[in-house]
Amino acid sequence: MRRALWFGRLHMDLPAQTLPGPAETAPFVICRPARQTMPVVFASPHSGQAYPASLLAEARLAPLALRRSEDSFVDELFAAAPAHGAPLLAATFPRVWCDVNREPWELDPGMFDGPLPPWVNTSSPRVGAGLGTIARIVATGETVYRRRLAFAEAEARIRACWEPYHVALAQLIAETHAQFGFCLLIDCHSMPAHPAQVANPPDMVLGDAHGTACAPRATRLVEEVLVGLGYRVRRNDPYAGGYVTRHYGRPREATHALQIEIARALYMDETRIERGPGLIALVRSLNTLIEHMAKTDWAFLRT
Repeated sequence: MRRALWFGRLHMDLPAQTLPGPAETAPFVICRPARQTMPVVFASPHSGQAYPASLLAEARLAPLALRRSEDSFVDELFAAAPAHGAPLLAATFPRVWCDVNREPWELDPGMFDGPLPPWVNTSSPRVGAGLGTIARIVATGETVYRRRLAFAEAEARIRACWEPYHVALAQLIAETHAQFGFCLLIDCHSMPAHPAQVANPPDMVLGDAHGTACAPRATRLVEEVLVGLGYRVRRNDPYAGGYVTRHYGRPREATHALQIEIARALYMDETRIERGPGLIALVRSLNTLIEHMAKTDWAFLRT
């Protein structure tokens, strides 16, 4: 049996309209097992679907177009984690509103109506691509906003979404590390079809920052289970891991992070953003993976 713990907003001095909806709406949900029995934390940072009314009103795109950046239903794919003894953290806000797989202050100066503070990172490759902490475009390349934003708007989102999500994630990792002496974070994502891999697309991509964020043995164990289930798996191509993987993956400190990207074509209709007939089979496969992980002796992750 699992229990869901909803955390309220941090930084309550921020405007109430930062996240719309009822007062109990929180930027994330944690589903905890009755007792944590494996040294693994699962996280889904991009599956949130609580779109603020202000975003829908001010965006130049239709709601369906805004959802192209979502990792839709990924939290559902890994929903069995608590039943097998691991917590699952999932953002409730959408990626296009605030991307927690970025540094907190990766902002595109062209999006704003005035100068940004000098400490803001305005020159990262992600900012240049329009996909900073506050995205300028959606995954299909279309511009999100009709107008330029005030820096205060971005700051409010980061304070109300990015910061509490990472506080919660860091706390789960710390709790797990304290209990077991080490921790493995599985950062869960989905991927669209990649133009460079049309001929032989992978079903899943495991990203460990080219071996720097996770013990190779852990990556190999996950890979072997997925390959054994019949999936085409690649490592670090084209996704080696984002901010979360690189920031939290510190093998020398017995904290490991592995990003998993799952092809959306396996389980959903990408055009209509709807669950597809393959979802049930994929959930069964991922349940098998999680069950295998629950039975694995992860002591080799301890430094």
